[in-house]
Amino acid sequence: MSVDRLRALHRGRADGSPLVLPGPWDAASARVFAAAGFEGLATPSHGVSESLGYRDGEAPADEMFAAVARIVRAVGSGLPVTADIERGYGLPPEEIVERLLATGAVGCNLEDSADGVLLEPQRQADWLSEVHAAAGGRVFLNARIDTYVRGAADPLAEAVERGRLYAAAGAECLYPIGAPPKDVGLIAQESGMPVNAYCATGGPGEPGSPHGPGVRELGEAGASRVTFGGDLHARAVAAVETLARRLREG
Repeated sequence: MSVDRLRALHRGRADGSPLVLPGPWDAASARVFAAAGFEGLATPSHGVSESLGYRDGEAPADEMFAAVARIVRAVGSGLPVTADIERGYGLPPEEIVERLLATGAVGCNLEDSADGVLLEPQRQADWLSEVHAAAGGRVFLNARIDTYVRGAADPLAEAVERGRLYAAAGAECLYPIGAPPKDVGLIAQESGMPVNAYCATGGPGEPGSPHGPGVRELGEAGASRVTFGGDLHARAVAAVETLARRLREG
């Protein structure tokens, strides 16, 4: 699947109709989401890590890239896949790009914190610029902004500042994870960029829940893209736990 297809899916979205990318954690879940008719998939590092037997952030690079490759292979070349590869596992930008492309994925998330601490914005922008240059247009770069989840004093103001820097560095979408709907819209306006919003309701089409706003609300607020992090994997595990209890109870 061409990266140009993934780029096109982020543009010209009608209000309230963002690009919805569910997060498969293995080949079987990827096939389910593909069969449901989604326009693309976004692998979550959290869900993939847990499916491999690791905590979030602890899966080795080799295993993460291999898991992404299995997911891409499971859905074939007709569906674009973008991968959450955390902060690149300490690899040089050129190797990040080549290993990602070897999986068949055409996009990635890269985050701007390490060990729970926000990185200096210009330092992150310079690194993203190196990844962008190494990609040479072959990878759709989604820059995650962690100001809302890492205790920034003014998460909106810092997200806007970072968003501008990351856009200038070559990012094609901004991902202010944890941003409320009103801030999603402001970040989109200030940056002029597609914005990826995180949805914790458990699935597309669900109304708002105690966990947060739903897909439509995020789209109406200004999100061009909605993803679910490890939430879908967590719901699947909860369903298996319920089944296990029933089996145990006879």
